Amino acid sequence: MKFLIQKERLSKSIQDVIKAVASRTTIPILIGIKIDATDEGVALTGSNSDISIKSFIPKEENDTELVDIIEPGSIVLQARFFSEIVRKLPDSIIEITVDDQFKTVIHSGNAEFVIHGLDAEEYPRLPIIDSEHSFTMPADLLITLVKQTVFAVSQTETRPILTGIHWVFENNELIAVATDSHRLALKKATLQTEFANNQAYNIVIPGKSLSELIKILEDNNQTLVEIFVTTNQILFKAKNLLFYSRLLEGKYPNTAKLIPTDNKTKVKINTKEFLQAVDRASLLAREGKNNVVKFTTMEQNMIEITSYTPEIGKVVEKVKSLSIEGEEIKISFSAKYMIDALRAIDGSEATIYFTGTMRPFVIKTDQDETILQLILPVRTF
Repeated sequence: MKFLIQKERLSKSIQDVIKAVASRTTIPILIGIKIDATDEGVALTGSNSDISIKSFIPKEENDTELVDIIEPGSIVLQARFFSEIVRKLPDSIIEITVDDQFKTVIHSGNAEFVIHGLDAEEYPRLPIIDSEHSFTMPADLLITLVKQTVFAVSQTETRPILTGIHWVFENNELIAVATDSHRLALKKATLQTEFANNQAYNIVIPGKSLSELIKILEDNNQTLVEIFVTTNQILFKAKNLLFYSRLLEGKYPNTAKLIPTDNKTKVKINTKEFLQAVDRASLLAREGKNNVVKFTTMEQNMIEITSYTPEIGKVVEKVKSLSIEGEEIKISFSAKYMIDALRAIDGSEATIYFTGTMRPFVIKTDQDETILQLILPVRTF
């Protein structure tokens, strides 16, 4: 195998696929990046037990030559060393040559590295996914959908299904839900694709997989992403990129019944002012065991936010709300959960709907009816 390639494009592809490379694995070849040079260009693949990423660099793009293939072939190179070498090479063009014994010469400017590669035939094959269940979504919508839900997935493996985001497809709508059983984030998106026979189906995608996907998509968020779903895999296909993830097995809990349909108190807030006040209160709360702040409605549309940690002290702050309707409410909640929820909502105003001191409460915004955040209160004595 022998080819010349632009350093900048090779480096970008390595950074994309290395996100899937496991640092520790029972399959030694998976600590490497697979490189395939064909007459069309160069493809790089990284994989672990959860995700596989394939990035393609075409021979030319926009009348600029990116790759010059002299002899096609394949090799697997240790990801960490390959990434560091390419990043630090002196010239904008890199020449990579592989001999029959998998010895790989990487040459750029006056620098030359010789490293030992592995047989690409030993590298696991990527899953074959049919296009029966597929739809497209703009990359920027997909990024928003993930960002507004992924923070609420469970960080512990005690209930593995909760480490994923639940996607439900119905008619031409996608509903994404994440919960760690203490809070819930929900986002709806209208799709351009209608599913055959109006069939509804649902999948659970690992939160970690989606977090890695949006890091790669951030750079080209104007593209369309084609999404293919099978019983245990999902494939995201964007320009020159394939991103595979396994799906989580098991039944996701019925979260619809957690969301209250009525309310006793409705508080409308300026999101930024309220978020900053909760953040300040959490300075003391953070030092305590559970980062709890208290919220009390008062007369003249005022809210009192307090936090008390016996070893450190207390903080009291009054915040002017835009309006308060209904019964007076005193409630305690996690400052972190409230900050995460308000950041995800991304509107200048938000409304909090309370149904009681020990009942879950909901946060929505008039600017975007497709998003909902729910938080369970904390019992304080």
